[in-house]
Amino acid sequence: MGPTGGPPATPGPTPHVRLHRLDSRPDGDEWIVGRLATGRFVALPEVGKQALDLLGQGLGAAEVGRRLRETTGDDIDVPDFVEALVDLGFVAEVDGRATESPPPPKATFARIRPRHVRWVLNPVVPVLVGLLIAAALLTRPPVPLSYHTLLWSPRGSAVIALGAGVGWTLLLLHECAHLVAARATGVPGRMRLGTRLQFLVMQTDISGIEIAPRRHRLTAYLAGIATNLSVASLAALAAGTTDGTGRRVLAAVALLALLPLPFQLMVFMRTDLYFVLQDLTRCRDLYGDGVAFSKYAARRVLRRASAPDPSLELPVHERRAVRVYSAVLVVGTTLCLAFLAAVTLPADVTLFARAVTRLGAGHSAAQRLDSAAVVVALGGVHLLWARTWWRGRRRLSAGPSRP
Repeated sequence: MGPTGGPPATPGPTPHVRLHRLDSRPDGDEWIVGRLATGRFVALPEVGKQALDLLGQGLGAAEVGRRLRETTGDDIDVPDFVEALVDLGFVAEVDGRATESPPPPKATFARIRPRHVRWVLNPVVPVLVGLLIAAALLTRPPVPLSYHTLLWSPRGSAVIALGAGVGWTLLLLHECAHLVAARATGVPGRMRLGTRLQFLVMQTDISGIEIAPRRHRLTAYLAGIATNLSVASLAALAAGTTDGTGRRVLAAVALLALLPLPFQLMVFMRTDLYFVLQDLTRCRDLYGDGVAFSKYAARRVLRRASAPDPSLELPVHERRAVRVYSAVLVVGTTLCLAFLAAVTLPADVTLFARAVTRLGAGHSAAQRLDSAAVVVALGGVHLLWARTWWRGRRRLSAGPSRP
C-alpha cells in the first residue's frame, strides 16, 4: 500500500526503484526471474536481466538506460520496463514511495520449513521408492486388478466407507507430497481445489519451483505419483503376509492407490505428467501456447484466420512441441467433453430428477431420506465445481511468461 496521506507510487520519467527479493536462474538464452513469495515468474532476455540487476543496485532509469546503451548498443525503454515490473509485483518502492500490491498468499502448512524436509531431495529417496515398487512386483502378492478386489466385503456401506476414507487420504497425501518436495527447495506451495474440464480436483500451486534445478523440479512434479505407487506397494506387500479380511482390505487399498494414476496420462488437462512433459520439452507455457495454436488452426480450417500463426513467435524447439501437443489437446478435450455429454450429464440429470420426484408425498420416509441425500450430495458437488471454476477463472496465472 502507498504511504499514509498519499496515492500509491507510479513510475515517473526516470524512476528509482527498490525491488522485492527476486530469485533467478539461467534457462538457455533467457533468465527465469520472480518472487518465491507470490509464485510470479517471467522469462527475461539477457538485456532484461542486466537491466534488473542495475535497477537492483539503486540506479535510476536514465542511468540504467545509458549503461545498457553502452554495453549493448540498443536504446532500452527502461521506464516501460519498470512499469511492467510494478505490474508483476516485483517492485517494493518507486522513488521512495511504496507500491500498491496485494500481500503474498499464505502458504499451506507454513510451519513446515525447508530444513525439515530437505531429505526428500536426496537422490537416495527415488532409489528406495524404486526398490519398494520392484519388491512388490517381484513377490507377486495377491492383488488382482479387478473390480472384485474393490468389493472386499458383502456390506456395501463398508466398501463405500473404505473407498471414501482411503481415497481422500490418498488425495491429501498425493498433494502433500508435491507440497513437501517444493517446500524443500524453499517454495511456499499452496493447496486448493481446482477444475480440470468436468473434473473437480485438489491441486497444489508450486509455481516457484520454476527457479529450482531441473532434478528438483521433476522431483516435485513426480512426488505425488511416487506416493501413490509407494502406498500401493506397501499395501500389496502387506497383503501377501496375511489372509482373510485383512488380505482383502489391503488388496483393496493397493488397488485404490493405483486407480488415480491413469488420470495422470491425460496431459491435455495439465496433470502431473503434463508438467514433466512441459519441463522436458523446455516450453514456457505448453498448455497456453497449445490453446492459442489450436484456435488459430480452427480459424484457418474455417477460413477465418486473420492473425498470423502464434507459434511462429516461439523458438523452434517449442514450436514443434506446441504443435504436437495441440493435437493431443484437441483430441483429448473433445473425447472428455463427449463423454460428459453422452454419459455423465444424462446419468446425473436422471438421478437428480428421480430423487426430486421422490421427495414428495406418496413415498416412504426411507425413500425421501435417500432422495434428499442424493439431491444434497449431487447438487453440492456440482455447485462446488461451479464455484471453484468461477474462482479459477478470476485467478491470475502464476506461471512464467514472456513480458
